[in-house]
Amino acid sequence: MMISTKGRYALRIMIDLAQHNNNQFLSLNDVAQRQNISVKYLESIVATLYKAGFLESLRGKKGGYRLKYEPSYYTIGAILQTAEGTLAPVTCLDKTKNFVCDRSSNCLTLPLWQKLDDVVNDYLESITLADLINGTV
Repeated sequence: MMISTKGRYALRIMIDLAQHNNNQFLSLNDVAQRQNISVKYLESIVATLYKAGFLESLRGKKGGYRLKYEPSYYTIGAILQTAEGTLAPVTCLDKTKNFVCDRSSNCLTLPLWQKLDDVVNDYLESITLADLINGTV
């Protein structure tokens, strides 16, 4: 499993919004500048996070985005899965695809991949944005 740029940037955006969480809406230009991410790429990632219900938005002069909930609400696993679609180590465990492996009933490596998937998911679900911000990871 490799986390893509989209996943890493989604995490950086959420951290940025959490660190600057003063109940104000933050402009994408400000976030893009602080994170050194192009506004265009930022817009596509923020759209995904907004659709997932992670963010609130406001249009207009004082508009922008902010976290919908406190930083302790968001797990790193949820953010990465939203951005990436899946964190499955192998295709046969990717629930976002309709792939059915005809070897799964006699695959000797399947238990290995399932346990790896469980360990990764459990770990990422045990860490929140607040943990990252507070340095308690």
